[in-house]
Amino acid sequence: MSEKPNVLRETDDEARKLARILLRSAKSGALGAIEPGSGGFPFVSRVLIGIDIDGAAVILVSRLSTHTQALIADNRASLLTGEPGRGDPLAHPRLTLQCEAKQVQRDSADHARIRERFLRRHPKASLYADFADFSFFRLKPLRASLNGGFGRAYALTAEDFAISSPAATALVDMEASAIEHMNADHPDAVKHYAKVHCRARDGDWKIVGIDSAGLDLSDGESLKRVEFEKSIEDTAELRPLLKKLYR
Repeated sequence: MSEKPNVLRETDDEARKLARILLRSAKSGALGAIEPGSGGFPFVSRVLIGIDIDGAAVILVSRLSTHTQALIADNRASLLTGEPGRGDPLAHPRLTLQCEAKQVQRDSADHARIRERFLRRHPKASLYADFADFSFFRLKPLRASLNGGFGRAYALTAEDFAISSPAATALVDMEASAIEHMNADHPDAVKHYAKVHCRARDGDWKIVGIDSAGLDLSDGESLKRVEFEKSIEDTAELRPLLKKLYR
């Protein structure tokens, strides 16, 4: 009997970068969870996506919704990202991330950071983010399947998505001021990042997130991700790196 053909390609740095960009530039995605009392049937819903400082996806959901009840009952979930473009939607890259969901308690040390980062990406969510029935959930990545287009399938691990750096804590403390400075004083550089590094259309691009592995950009309608060639290990590396990206 012949062996079953392996359709997966060897996961390389290019595939890892594409997977990270598909997750970190996603404005929304399809969340799949196990509906309670359904006999194991999956329930899929659209959710807004944020990214925590360590690369974990974050969602903001109401306790009244079916998908939130599902996550509380069984924390296993899948998140699909990747926007179809012109032509055949299956010709465009997409990512399925399998993860474990954990509710972020309002009195926890993580809540303020996650809320601030999420609302910079989704400012309209400030209308309901503090409602009593809404909560943030972190989606801890376990493994992922990347389809980069026809014949380009890859399997990825949790480590492929992790943002780990000794500069992380210091970056959290300075992120808001650095973003305000760049957006107010260097709008041409921000626009350059979007158009040159992300091939984005013209627009009023703003930085909405900075972490040790890259920048998150938004024009109010869509999100773009600039991945650094390598993660910064010290906050002193950020300013010269931003200058280099502008050249």
